[in-house]
Amino acid sequence: MRRSEFQIEDPAAITSFLDDCEYGVISLISDGEPYGVTVNFAYREGEIYFHGALEGRKAEAIKADARCSFTAAKPYAYIPSYFSDTRSACPATQFFASVIAEGHVIRLNAVEQKMFGLTALMEKMQPEGGYKPIDAANPIYTKMLEKTGVYVIESDCITFKVKAGQNLSKDRCGKLMERIKARDTASDHQTLALMQSLQNKESL
Repeated sequence: MRRSEFQIEDPAAITSFLDDCEYGVISLISDGEPYGVTVNFAYREGEIYFHGALEGRKAEAIKADARCSFTAAKPYAYIPSYFSDTRSACPATQFFASVIAEGHVIRLNAVEQKMFGLTALMEKMQPEGGYKPIDAANPIYTKMLEKTGVYVIESDCITFKVKAGQNLSKDRCGKLMERIKARDTASDHQTLALMQSLQNKESL
């Protein structure tokens, strides 16, 4: 990563971020062309699980070339240029957090692995329960497990980037936080909490 001040290397922070993200985008190669597809996913034990059809463009792309890049992102507040006391447009930006994973996709064939991946997805999307555990021995899941493709991204590299004013001086960051607080939107509340958490880590 070119701007190292934005990089977060804490594995627990990466897990927490990916658990909170609702979807991600997998970038593949399809017939020699770039192909991005949005997926729900679950992150478990350093790997990214998702499901889909056993046929179709995504499945064929993975079969032909398993290499991939995966991105998940969360937007925070827009920062207008005039928050920097200038008439120039240059300081305008948006704070955000993102994870990029590079690796390859494997289609899971073992029933136990498919159950693990689908269970991880259900635990994320429906943490309150309300469904029978996914078990191949249960007739309600037998055909579903046969017909559903379950995939895992085995990543060679995962980077977590958070851009929330870490490159600013303490004084400038403080003034920016005051203006964000005064604007007082839902996104601003989340952004201030993020900025404060980063400041607290830096002061330790």
